[in-house]
Amino acid sequence: MADLSPTSLDHLKIFLAVVEEGSFNRAARKLGRALSVVSYAIAQLETQLDVVLFERSGSRRPVLTDTGRALISEAREVTNGVDGLLAKVRSLRQGLEAELAIAVDVMMPGDALARLLRDFQDMYPHVALRLHVEALGAVAALVLEGRATFGIAGPDIADLPELEREGVGMVHLVPVAAPSHPLATMTRIAPGEARRHLQLVLTDRSALTSGRDFSVLSPRTWRLADLGAKHMLLREGLGWGSMPVHVVRDDLAAGRLVELALPERQLGEYTLNALWRRDAPPGPAALWVLEAVRERLAQCPPDPPRP
Repeated sequence: MADLSPTSLDHLKIFLAVVEEGSFNRAARKLGRALSVVSYAIAQLETQLDVVLFERSGSRRPVLTDTGRALISEAREVTNGVDGLLAKVRSLRQGLEAELAIAVDVMMPGDALARLLRDFQDMYPHVALRLHVEALGAVAALVLEGRATFGIAGPDIADLPELEREGVGMVHLVPVAAPSHPLATMTRIAPGEARRHLQLVLTDRSALTSGRDFSVLSPRTWRLADLGAKHMLLREGLGWGSMPVHVVRDDLAAGRLVELALPERQLGEYTLNALWRRDAPPGPAALWVLEAVRERLAQCPPDPPRP
């Protein structure tokens, strides 16, 4: 068996052009090359690989051999990989980040986040993206540790000298319970009544918010680090608690949950802030994300009517 020689990237691209166009002539016109150059490149590639890629006898059109057909995907992988490498180098030379790690508060509307990530991939296909979805202080902790380029965090993070902060929008919270819950059956909830019932509270394990309570009225609490689990337990009637409107909107409309008119309720605005380290300001891709977050939050549907 003959020793194989390294192939030319140009020869691989010419091979793929012949496959796509179905003839040497059309491939030559597409590439702006002479027909002799295309024929020579294919012959050289076959020599280097010690294979026959096209069956030429008895037909005016080149027909792929089984070997040639088997090598198409590998040839495309090589040429696409080199194209991706060159595109990434061009991006880096323009100051674009090679990688972006984002930490997002669990209160961020999921549909807005999904649209943002899809648009980001279209806008910056060569920037590697890592996503963390966390609650409360865990977002700021990831930024402080350098594990996230920047974060979208809630309002309950104290001002930290290492971090810059910029408001990007808000989500609205409502106290809710299942229709069968005692608070939901009351015509009027008296002051202090909510303290007599189990409250489901979102919490996290970060040191930044350890031991701190946010919007907690009842001394009886179940603390959950997962917003989905809290949602499920609320619908089962196991307690009451505050939830983002965008999460429970359908439940309120269908009667699976009831908004509670608590006399102690506050405005229910959960402000979202962009956070980043002062010694590592956001680059072009990160700044695009910050503006996109602001736009997506502004497009979120308004609150449902109050009871």
